[in-house]
Amino acid sequence: MVEMRAGVLRHVSHGTVCVPGDVPLAMRLARMRAGIDDVMREQEPAAVAVEGLFYARNVRSALVLAHARGVALEVAAARGLAVAEYSPMEVKRGLVGYGRATKDQVARMVQRLLALGSLPSTDAADALALSICHIHAARLNGLLSRRGARRR
Repeated sequence: MVEMRAGVLRHVSHGTVCVPGDVPLAMRLARMRAGIDDVMREQEPAAVAVEGLFYARNVRSALVLAHARGVALEVAAARGLAVAEYSPMEVKRGLVGYGRATKDQVARMVQRLLALGSLPSTDAADALALSICHIHAARLNGLLSRRGARRR
């Protein structure tokens, strides 16, 4: 979770919801839902950003990821939160300036932008990068809509 205060990005929190791989899929999804719901209840986010669907070579991994993504979307919708979706390329381009940036480049930029003492894990860096991307997009869209309103 990231917020913008007085024009400065600020790290609020990050973490992962860990579910053992040997648990049946339905149970893993239920635990994931409970974990995400707990985080949203504690942090009370104003919006949610998720990674959009993308092409993956490993169909099984892509399917499991799609299930997890669906859980996050459902929790956000049940809480009445706006959801924004960004492709991995959009996030990388917005953060690093290059849509094919490496995971390490994204993690290092997240660390720098949020003044983190250590490099976040790959999963945490991806989530924080999505948050930063959404904040920038929301600010830009707000600016554009205000300018458009003045012209009328």
